[in-house]
Formats: sequence, C-alpha cells, structure tokens
Amino acid sequence: MAERSVAAVAGVEGLEAQHGPLFVVIGVFDGIHRGHQYLLERLVAEARGRGAKPAVITFDSHPDEILVGAAPPLLLDQGERLRLLGEAGVDIVVVQHFDEALRRTEYDDFVHRITSRTSLAGILMTPDAAFGHERRGTPETVAAVGASDGFEVVVIPPFTIDGRSVRSSDIRAAIAAGDLGTAEELLGRPYAVTGEASEIGVSRVAMAFHMPVALPPAGEREVTIEWPDGRQPWPAVAIIGDDGSVTLATIPFDGNARIVFH
Repeated sequence: MAERSVAAVAGVEGLEAQHGPLFVVIGVFDGIHRGHQYLLERLVAEARGRGAKPAVITFDSHPDEILVGAAPPLLLDQGERLRLLGEAGVDIVVVQHFDEALRRTEYDDFVHRITSRTSLAGILMTPDAAFGHERRGTPETVAAVGASDGFEVVVIPPFTIDGRSVRSSDIRAAIAAGDLGTAEELLGRPYAVTGEASEIGVSRVAMAFHMPVALPPAGEREVTIEWPDGRQPWPAVAIIGDDGSVTLATIPFDGNARIVFH
C-alpha cells in the first residue's frame, strides 16, 4: 500500500481553525493492533459521514511512565505509528506531551482546549474508555459536555477475538514468551521493530533503539531486514542477548532498518 500523508500536530495547543472539523479518538495506540485497526476504521467512517477529518490524539510517551512510574516496552516507534495511522485513513495525529500536569487535567478542560482552537464534530469511544484526571471522562460524562458544546460522542463495542478484547499488554506478553504466532494474530501482521544499525565486525551489525522495545526471549531468531529506501528485504539471524541487545548476522550495513520476526 502506498504511504499516505498524515498531518502531525504537536499537542492540542498546536491545533488551528483550519484543522477542523475533527472527529477524534484518544488513546496510546501502541502496536496499532487489530483492535486499534477496528477503531480506526470506525473513526474514518464516522468522520467522513459528518464531513469531518478523522483525527487521533495520542501521546509522546506511554502514560504509565507518569501513572505508575515505569513504561512498558513499546511495540511501535513514533515513525511507524504515524505511518500506520496514515495508512488507516487518519488525516491528523495530535501527539500530546504526557506529564504530571496533563495527568491532573480534567476531561472537560482537555476537551475545551480542543474546542477553543478548532471545531469538534465528535469523539469516538468504547464503553470502558475514559480520559482525564482519575479517568472521569467516561462516555456518559463526555457526552454531557458534547450536548452543551455541540459535538457528538459515538460509543462502539470493543473488538474481540474469541470473546476477549485485544490489548497491547497481551501482545507484549506473547512476544516475551516467544509466542510470535499469537502476537502476529493479535497485531494482524508479523511483529517488527525499527532501529539504527551499525557495523561491529565482519557480517555483524548491532541494533540500537530509540526507546525500550518488546523483544522475544534471548537466543537466535530468523528475521527479515527491511530498509526504508526500498532495497530488497534480506534474510538474517537476530541474536538477542539477555540484556536486550540485538545483533544481526547479515551483510554489513549502517542506518535505519526494520527487523521483521518470524
């Protein structure tokens, strides 16, 4: 699929009148797994039906870093997340800085930060979704704000497989256990990580990641290396260390690369 342009906005403070009207969903969207893909499909449909732009409000780091003091290893870096959101039909991605001040922001305050800058056609939520201080922004409370401020709240059931919702935490657990088949089923694609490769010896490169990433257990894994410049994908062996290091046995190369696990 050809890459599709998506506008990235630095926080709701970066929104302007011309960005609207927006139809929004709020979430971390780590992994863009099958549950996220379902949400995004509904987001695009609801937005288009209202003559609005489908928009995602996400975060520059995992909220758990502030909420519980430690972020989990992520399934996607920012560049991959933006690419996949664009491919799903999203027009605008607001990347909101998550800090203690945002954690304490009330849901209606956050909504008014949006509506004071651009027009809001609606917000997409699932029944258990919530945002704002102490998760007070539920579908019911946000709908009350919408009734007075002129936007809709559309509530849709969550996507499930065999009666269970798809969660990023379950994908991380499957990867950590080496169960890449389950991870692929929940993601809807093979699991992959993107990093910076640097040559460390004859036919050996080390991978560096800009953030902690979810990795299979230590050992050797068959992988495919994909380059952003469109070169032919290359089969290789990834050697995962106990310390989370990744070394590739392949032709020497430097630069960005995507490792697809099998």
